[in-house]
Amino acid sequence: MPTQFYGASSLDGFIATPDHDLGWLLQFGDIEGSSFPAFIRDVGALAMGSHTYEWMLKHAIDAGQPWPYAVPAWVFSSRSLRRIPGADVRLVRGDVRPVHTAMLEAAAGRNVWIVGGGDLAGQFHDAGLLDELIVQIAPVTLGAGTPLLPRRITQPPLRLKSVTPLGGVFAELRYDVQRLPLA
Repeated sequence: MPTQFYGASSLDGFIATPDHDLGWLLQFGDIEGSSFPAFIRDVGALAMGSHTYEWMLKHAIDAGQPWPYAVPAWVFSSRSLRRIPGADVRLVRGDVRPVHTAMLEAAAGRNVWIVGGGDLAGQFHDAGLLDELIVQIAPVTLGAGTPLLPRRITQPPLRLKSVTPLGGVFAELRYDVQRLPLA
C-alpha cells in the first residue's frame, strides 16, 4: 500500500495561485478523462493541508456539494478549522509520522493519498513515508504561487516510471521516490 502524492501543477511548477486558489485548474473540466477514477478506487485514507481543506469548504461544501471522499481524511493545520457534519475528517497537527501510522491502519491495505499541498507532501517525503508522485502538468503558467513540492530532492533523485498524455491537455508524470540505502 503506497503513500502517494497525486495532483496537478502548472507548467511552471505551482499547484495554486499566491492566494491559494485552484480555480485555474477548473477550466479543464471533467476528471473522467483523467487517471483519477482508477486512482481513487485504490485509496483507503487521505491527508490534506489546511489551505486545500479551506478551498474545499469554500468551493464545494459551502456551494451545497457533499464531502467528496468516502474514506477517512486527516487535515493538517496549526489553526482551528470548522468541521463538516457527517464527514470523516480528522483535524491534526504536528509530525506526520504518528498520523501516517493511523492512516495506514485505517486504509486497511489500500493506498494513502496525500491530496495537497506540496509542503505536506514534502513533510511525508522528509519523514521517508512518501512512495510515489503522480502529477498532471497543465498547459498554463501561474508565475507565482504555492510550489508543487517545496523541497530540494537531489540525492537520490526521483525515478521516472511513466509519462502519459491525458486528453491532449495534460502530461501525467509518475515518479517513484527512492531512498538512500541504510548504512
